[in-house]
Amino acid sequence: MQYRHILWAIVAANLAFGAEHAAAKSSLTHEMIAMYAAVGMPPPTAARMTVCYGFVCRRRMELAFTAKERAALKRILARGRASPAAERKAIQRAFVWFDHRVGREVGTSKRVANADIRTLDAAHNFDCWDTTRNDTSLLLVLQKWGALRHHTVGNPRYRGNILVGQLPHNTAVIVERKRGTKWVVDMWPTAYGQVPDVMPLAKWLEEK
Repeated sequence: MQYRHILWAIVAANLAFGAEHAAAKSSLTHEMIAMYAAVGMPPPTAARMTVCYGFVCRRRMELAFTAKERAALKRILARGRASPAAERKAIQRAFVWFDHRVGREVGTSKRVANADIRTLDAAHNFDCWDTTRNDTSLLLVLQKWGALRHHTVGNPRYRGNILVGQLPHNTAVIVERKRGTKWVVDMWPTAYGQVPDVMPLAKWLEEK
């Protein structure tokens, strides 16, 4: 009888885990699903997300949000309720919080701006593949909590045209609900603890 109870407990736990991830996938676009599938990582849920670092997600950390952390992030976003512009500034502050939270645990407090293989320090850095997944994941978590009032999470975007000197780069995107304007949220060009770039997608696509 005891073994039967244990077996049912295992089955129930697996069903709950599967349901959680099925619900997470239901809110994702095909592009988002492909982004996570490319490195074999699960999409975020309302309770947790996978943090990528070490370049192209070679190193990972599972971030399970505590009640205290969730409350802290929701307070930060609440300061942006007044307008889309205020919410974008609140999103930047939320990413500074995230940067400190992750850096304390995995050592990315040493990370530098524009890190890639030339940095020769994968263990303490994000490349743009990492930040695109991390930024999109955190935004999706905030969206699941109902913390985003003026924006929704858009599909990640890519740029790169060697012919005009524009190197390959990826970024997360948010979409302003009222006007439909797309904005990038990009941690990669900034160093540890700095506010991420937030700018219109159209401007970002033209940068070099």
